[in-house]
Amino acid sequence: MKPMGAIPAEFRGSAPLTIAGRTADEWIAAAGDTPLFVYDVGIVAARITRLRAAMPAGLDLHYAIKANPYAPLIEAIAPLVDGLDIASKGEMALALAAKPASAISFAGPGKRNDEIEEAIAAGVTLNLESEGEAGRALAVADRLGVTPRLAVRVNPEIELRGSGMRMGGRASPFGIDADRAAELAKRVVAAGADWRGFHIFAGSQALDPQAIIETQAETLALAGRLAEEVGVTPPLVNLGGGFGIPYFPGEMPLDIEAIGAALAERMTSLPDSLKGAKFAIELGRWLVGEAGVYLTRVIDRKESRGEAFLVVDGGLHHQLAASGNFGTVVKRNYPVSVASAQKDAPVETVSVVGCLCTPLDRLADRVSLPMAQPGDVIAIFMAGAYGLSASPSAFLGHELPRQILAGRADTPNAIFTSSVP
Repeated sequence: MKPMGAIPAEFRGSAPLTIAGRTADEWIAAAGDTPLFVYDVGIVAARITRLRAAMPAGLDLHYAIKANPYAPLIEAIAPLVDGLDIASKGEMALALAAKPASAISFAGPGKRNDEIEEAIAAGVTLNLESEGEAGRALAVADRLGVTPRLAVRVNPEIELRGSGMRMGGRASPFGIDADRAAELAKRVVAAGADWRGFHIFAGSQALDPQAIIETQAETLALAGRLAEEVGVTPPLVNLGGGFGIPYFPGEMPLDIEAIGAALAERMTSLPDSLKGAKFAIELGRWLVGEAGVYLTRVIDRKESRGEAFLVVDGGLHHQLAASGNFGTVVKRNYPVSVASAQKDAPVETVSVVGCLCTPLDRLADRVSLPMAQPGDVIAIFMAGAYGLSASPSAFLGHELPRQILAGRADTPNAIFTSSVP
């Protein structure tokens, strides 16, 4: 038997499983069938409330749409945050439907000219990833006769220790190296653009609060040095995010309160070059990851050479990360349960495998679960971020899963909306 991660606190202790006050079967009936992603927006709203209380007053909060671009979820989150961060033209359309362009920023390398043009025309802030991209943006703006909103994304010398994906402290396609960032900012200002400041992102999926505290302190120091060199106070400094969630055995939730207290103390002694600047953090996974549950039905139960397998109608084409094939070096188990199981049900060691013709399609590897039969529903937790949109949904031609939003910020037990592809 192999261990699995801890089920998020909001879902523990209910047998059978309930999500926003309703059973898995009730959500499946509302959506029409499995496989199904259920996102509890009440959990997301509670996260945002807790974060606001923990962080320094006046710190803006941005939602990174790439974590989960489900339109009803964006619509529910948008009034609760100060900005939306996007990484494509498709995400830009979703963001513009929920927030004014002035509250949207567009990051990511390799922006096409048509994406740059559309963003500038709409009034979206472009986070410039290179000198070449800056030149293209200024040329597009000149042709359109529009003043572009441009920020400089910085590739810092620092890295976020312990982060799942490190973006700083090394050669990178993301952002402009710190030793060239001020020169580019001065070029943007001199060109007459609406310079929107710096975006400094060192890494993601970190669970060490001290590492995040140190990185934020170094980020503020770097922003201060760059602002002094530019000679203009940046309107906004996006400090990035990197806040992780505990997917696997032995991982602990992040101490947000400690991070917020340290950041508040640091911001009481900002250099003169940052006086008057606004600050933001950009989060995706931490806001929505634990609010999602992937429900998939057992189609077959089989034995093979002494091992038990539950074959389900979902798989890695919907939940690539849970299969261990999305940036994980060693396969470890996400938290999983049998949604309909009662307390004290007999348990067994079993593997949960998907319906795809590949041995990679294993959603849980030799875990202890209540005994399940065809027709029962398996719940895969931690499914609110980098789920469907980060999975190879076209692989082998299976249908897309359903998605449904559970609850609202003001009515936690209400069905907000649903979508059946």
